[in-house]
Order: sequence, then structure tokens, then C-alpha cells
Amino acid sequence: MSLKEYEETGKIPLIGTMFPKMVVQTTHGMKKLPGDYKGKWVVLFSHPADYTPVCTTEFVSFQNHYDEFQAMNTELIGLSIDQVFSHIKWVEWIKENLDVEIKFPIIADHGEVARTLGMLHKKGSSTVRAVFIFDPKSIIQAILYYPSELGRNMKEIVRMIKALRISSQNNVAMPANWPENELFGDDVIVPPAKDVDTAKERLNDDSITCLDWWLCHKKRPA
Repeated sequence: MSLKEYEETGKIPLIGTMFPKMVVQTTHGMKKLPGDYKGKWVVLFSHPADYTPVCTTEFVSFQNHYDEFQAMNTELIGLSIDQVFSHIKWVEWIKENLDVEIKFPIIADHGEVARTLGMLHKKGSSTVRAVFIFDPKSIIQAILYYPSELGRNMKEIVRMIKALRISSQNNVAMPANWPENELFGDDVIVPPAKDVDTAKERLNDDSITCLDWWLCHKKRPA
């Protein structure tokens, strides 16, 4: 569905749907989403405004994890309802004063993208701290929302990308607090059997450990 079609319906994209098509102005020039990022994982995140304290700490943290995201075939894209000139000067300020060079693009939105993705705060015109993660096929895999007072945990977003990549490539699920789950450590969850024969086979599979036929885990895939 296109950006215009989402606007007309009043709906926002959901997990499991295609990321809407759009053309956006960024600090790295015009970009076509999701087309320009085909074959990549993408973390698209909005921030309330440039030149604000929490947002500045977030951008520094995102950049500090940039190489880690790149190693996972993942691109970062920022967004707020600020002009591209503001984005450029803010990035320059971060470089000059904090010695951190922001290497990922920032979308200069006039409100259309934010409205379509449900990023606008009801009490004002600024964007909330939202995160959309979509996969190499442009399917939305995760959506997060944070209040303006709470900066995001970049380690959690890195963890999510790692977990989603393993899950999508191996048809497994990830336990709570993975890879430090209290029951299974860094093992992964085998989806519950959907028929009697598969349930019996699970109990006799040496590569799978089961507490019961519906609760099975195995070693994390390489």
C-alpha cells in the first residue's frame, strides 16, 4: 500500500505488512522507501526534535552502534518534523561538540510520513519516539513506541535485530531476555507441533530438548 492509500484509510502499517512506499527528503538526498533498501534490514526511528537533550544522546548512541548494525546488514534512518537544514546543522553541532559523526540519513518530514506511521503526538506537532523495523523483503517485523521523556535502549534494538534475523532464517522463536534466558540460556524455541505425529517425533529428536511436546528448545543456529 502507498503512503497516500494509508492516509486515505486512516490506518497505520502493522507488523507483517509491507512498509508503505514513499519518497522522502533526507540529509543524504532523496530516498525511495522501501525500494532503495531492498535486501537490507532497516531501523527507521523518529525523534521529537533536533537540538533537544534526549534526542542528542540517542543519535550519539545509534551512531556508536552503527558498525554493529552494518555488520548485521542493517541500515539506520532517523526522522523528525524539522527542515533538512536543521538536521544538517544539528549533525554538524554533534560532530563539532561531541566528536561523533552521524553517518546515517535523517528524514526531513513535513508531517505526511509521521501521520501515516502514527508517529505524531496527539498533544502537539512533534513526533514521538517510534521505531519501525522492516526486513530485506520490506515486511514490517517490529514496531516500538516510547514517551518523549524516555530515551531508547540501543542494546535492545541491536538485540531485536539479532533475534529477528535468526528467527526469520531458521523458523524458530526467541525466549524472554534472549540470549540470556533464565531457563534456556541462548537456546532458541522450537515452534509447537501442530499435529500428533510431529509432537511424538519431537520427543525422539536428539537435537531438541523438550520439557513437554509443546515446550521445546534447541541450540542457537550458527
